[in-house]
Amino acid sequence: MRLELRPVRPAGWWFDALLVAGFALVTFLLAAKTPLLSADLAVRDFADAHRPHWFYIALRIGNLLGQGGAVLTPLVAIAAFFLSRSRHTIRPFLPFIGAELITYVTIGPLKLWTDRTAPSNHVLSHPEWLFRIDSGLSYPSGHVVNTVVFYGVLATMLTGVVRPGVVVALRYTVPLVVLFTTTFLSFHWLTDGIAGLMVGLFLDRVLGRVPWDAIPLGSRLTRSGWAGPFYDTQEPARITR
Repeated sequence: MRLELRPVRPAGWWFDALLVAGFALVTFLLAAKTPLLSADLAVRDFADAHRPHWFYIALRIGNLLGQGGAVLTPLVAIAAFFLSRSRHTIRPFLPFIGAELITYVTIGPLKLWTDRTAPSNHVLSHPEWLFRIDSGLSYPSGHVVNTVVFYGVLATMLTGVVRPGVVVALRYTVPLVVLFTTTFLSFHWLTDGIAGLMVGLFLDRVLGRVPWDAIPLGSRLTRSGWAGPFYDTQEPARITR
């Protein structure tokens, strides 16, 4: 039995390859100590010099949208719970679990490998460098990756449930807000956020291809009626042999 992948937009694998190549290129340019590092420093210095208290408070509030354990995970879990009850199927939980797994096995290892210090660290010399030996965990931005992935899952859940404008805002506007706030707060370098966008979009497309309604859930759930379709009621996923 083979599960047929769901379509994503833009279609095909060329965009995925472009995202991977873009992340590799940014990482290479940073590791090679090109002027891209100077751009990161300039953005950090500008942000530090133009962050009055009222703006700082507004930035912190906006940045909460990207807090994984405090906001993202509970928000998506709650949405999955209510949608599961309303449609009498556990399938809304599947992409949520998928998002947890795929971010866990990618963000942490990438951060450990690149070993970059946060821009708020003014003690170490050249905190903007990659591949340090002082346990930096800045690159790529986990806030941005999580925001793209989990709000993408939430947008998929709510497609057809809420207005299209809300779905668009969840999928595109919220990640840009988190990118801006996490950079202007000097929690992350600008290139941390850009790299996070590319990684997040790639992971979002991986999850978007999964035919969640075609995944077998076992005879017990099927007999109890909790394995019914949810995501592909408009675009049915097909099982081919």
